[in-house]
Amino acid sequence: MSSTHPAEPPAISDAEARVMQELWQREPQSAEDLAQTLMPAQGWQMSTVKTLLNRLLQKGAISAEREGRRFLYRPCFARDAWQAREGLSLIDRLFGGRLAPLVAQFASERRLSADDLAALKALLKEQDRG
Repeated sequence: MSSTHPAEPPAISDAEARVMQELWQREPQSAEDLAQTLMPAQGWQMSTVKTLLNRLLQKGAISAEREGRRFLYRPCFARDAWQAREGLSLIDRLFGGRLAPLVAQFASERRLSADDLAALKALLKEQDRG
């Protein structure tokens, strides 16, 4: 990744996020490479894939490098940076920025595994130490 990456990942749609997921799994990829995966999985046409790539380019989420007669696309930010942004946005929108109600909601819907409980306890202990 180059130094021209956005300081913060831009807002991207669910469809754009699907393209990004493919690029994070394997980069670089051409529009044709992406279409081979996304067209059957999503029911998209090649024009949809190209439209999404153009939107992501305009947002600075991906870069394009010419290779012969095609372009190769790469993500311009790491998946974990995007996940952090999306996670915080979700917590803000649904839980007023509070983490405890989020954990309570998930715990009431799904039984937490022993590993999840251990990870949460370790996180709380770390936070308590300050």
